[in-house]
Order: sequence, then structure tokens, then C-alpha cells
Amino acid sequence: MSELFRPSRRIVVLGLAAAGVQAAWAEDLPEVVATKDPSCGCCEAWVKHLRDEGFRVQVVNAPVSPVKVRLGVPRELASCHTAQVGGYVVEGHVPASAIKRLLAEKPTATGLAVPGMPVGSPGMEVDGMEPATYEVVLFGPGGRSTFARFRGQQTI
Repeated sequence: MSELFRPSRRIVVLGLAAAGVQAAWAEDLPEVVATKDPSCGCCEAWVKHLRDEGFRVQVVNAPVSPVKVRLGVPRELASCHTAQVGGYVVEGHVPASAIKRLLAEKPTATGLAVPGMPVGSPGMEVDGMEPATYEVVLFGPGGRSTFARFRGQQTI
């Protein structure tokens, strides 16, 4: 190790503790399995958003329509990718904070959806454009309701 930088025992211990806390936090979140078209860049950006928020994400590059049908995503709630996490379906550009809330509250539902591709939602950021206001929809056999409202990635 360089003589210019020799970390103290305290720095090493604090660094290992911080890494352990981050690893434990990530392990508390279930893995997300995201199915997307192989050429979709906004889907990759959404996956990066989830990973940045502590989720482990497995990406499946495959046709998405059969997955949507199998998982019961209503046509009018469809977006460009479909994911599964903790027994729920996540359709489209749903912010990680909404997914974490879903997993904590465990409502009786099929899952969450952000229909379409709203500008400013995770993965849909566009330089120079104001983020849209959009709803995250909770859906299932019992119907649909607004789970959260966002402007870009901020809850409103």
C-alpha cells in the first residue's frame, strides 16, 4: 500500500460497517425480474433506477406481450416493460419508492402500473423537458385505485 495513503483501522472498520449495512438493506428487498424488449433504452434506465435504489434486478430480454397477458396486466395500463417483485406485478415506469411502499403495505392487489411512458418518470427523463404529473395505479381483481401521484420522481 502506498505510503501516501494508509487508511486507519477506524476508516477500514467504518467502511466495512457501511458496506454491511448497504448489503443488508439490499438483501431485505426481494429481487425484481423485469421483462423487456432487448432494444429498449428507457427500460434499461428504469432498471438502473431500481438498482440505484437498492433492488437486485434480473433482466429478461424477451417479447413482453405474452408476459403482460399471463400476469393479468389490463391493456389500458400497459407500458413498455413488465416486472415481478414480491408476488406483485409492476408495469411500466413505476418509481422505486412506490414499489417499496407496495412491499411494505402488502395490499391485496395484482400490482402497480404507470400507464404509457410519462416524461420524467424513472427511465423517461428528458433534458430540457418539464416532468409530467402522473398516477401510479394499484390494480387487481377488486378494481383500480390511485396508489400515488408523482411529478417526475417526486411524490405529490
